[in-house]
Amino acid sequence: MPIYLENIILIILSMALVTYLPRLIPILLLSRRKLPPQVGIWLSYVPVAVLAALLGPILFMPAGQIALHPGDNPYLWAAFPTLATALFSKNMFLTVLVGMICIALLRMFV
Repeated sequence: MPIYLENIILIILSMALVTYLPRLIPILLLSRRKLPPQVGIWLSYVPVAVLAALLGPILFMPAGQIALHPGDNPYLWAAFPTLATALFSKNMFLTVLVGMICIALLRMFV
């Protein structure tokens, strides 16, 4: 086996270890313990915070600068009907479909 292939395999295995250890350790340590209700409430906000951190930059600053005009930033304007669809339908497939259609229409007509 060539040396570079061994390095690639070692890198992939190391990345897998670094990715899954931070997930596995809390599961192993906390799976048999009952968490206080306050911790459960605090943990319930983690997905919302992560989603906001992922969506914020693309919705408000897609090119590195604040862009609020539909021609400059179709993502922000597509987010409004997509959010309304998510809130009212609670259907993931329909929400993604509305978001894709909104982006397509904005790119086509604006």
